Amino acid sequence: MTIRPELLPALAAFEAAARHQNFAHAAEELHLTASAISHHVRKLEQRLGVILFQRHARGVALTAEGRLLADAAGSALTDLDGVLRGLHAMRDDRDLVRITTLHSLIYAWLLPRLPAFAALHPQIRLVFDTSVGLTRFDDGGPDLGIRHGPGHWPGLNAHHLMDDALFPMACAGLAARASLPADIAGLPLVADLARQGWHDWFRAADVHGAQLDVRFTFSDSTDALEAAAHGLGAVLAREKIARPWLAGGRLQRLPGPLLPTRWHYFIVHPSHRRLRPAAQIFVDWLLATSAGERGHAAAPTIATAGDNARPHAAGTR
Repeated sequence: MTIRPELLPALAAFEAAARHQNFAHAAEELHLTASAISHHVRKLEQRLGVILFQRHARGVALTAEGRLLADAAGSALTDLDGVLRGLHAMRDDRDLVRITTLHSLIYAWLLPRLPAFAALHPQIRLVFDTSVGLTRFDDGGPDLGIRHGPGHWPGLNAHHLMDDALFPMACAGLAARASLPADIAGLPLVADLARQGWHDWFRAADVHGAQLDVRFTFSDSTDALEAAAHGLGAVLAREKIARPWLAGGRLQRLPGPLLPTRWHYFIVHPSHRRLRPAAQIFVDWLLATSAGERGHAAAPTIATAGDNARPHAAGTR
């Protein structure tokens, strides 16, 4: 037989009664009376031509036929509930943006700027993942990423966000020992796993043949900066993530050139699907924020150790 719409209330009442094995409890769940539940069940029994419940003085019990229908009805409602929850979650996710990025970029560049975004778009919720592994942009994964790299990745659209540059920094005690770039080569050094490192910077500073003492290497740039702040050595810092350490006076810039990085910061997202509106809003804000800072920035004026100027650094990673 075909399930007609007028049978749906009766099926709902039967499923609740079968689950509770009690008409009164089913009535309480569905905000009906026990007699209404009984009426729905009898209507269903008459339509099917079978007895679904055995009635007795202490309640009801399912018959074999009732058990078959109860199992099928319960399974169908569970499936329907899952679909409804999924649809509800899709509605809730309209204003949710998942972003994969670098811990160093979050800490030093993005967090100080996020209050401005929150003020403009209070309805948008942001979820950040700072794991360093290769990210898969599958369904249910991140909407977009902010990465430091060459700017071309298979299957991803890439939007240039900002450039970066490298320069050496150290705590005050070590900074006092370095008045020239060549002096830095005699200091203990801290490094990260970036493609450009101390050898590249010393070459740009025209310091050749030095025996470098790299004592500590970290996978995360913020850990390398913290190590330098604790006096473990001079660190080759990214201009875009140096601000917290410079502004707080924990590190000072050492003498020598700014070395532009070969890689830059890009916003990436899958090329096979369009960004959802909330994600597009966040991308547009990121690009506008970076462009505005480039437009208002003068030539880099990051104070070195010994300068009277107040230490300054633009951005972060």
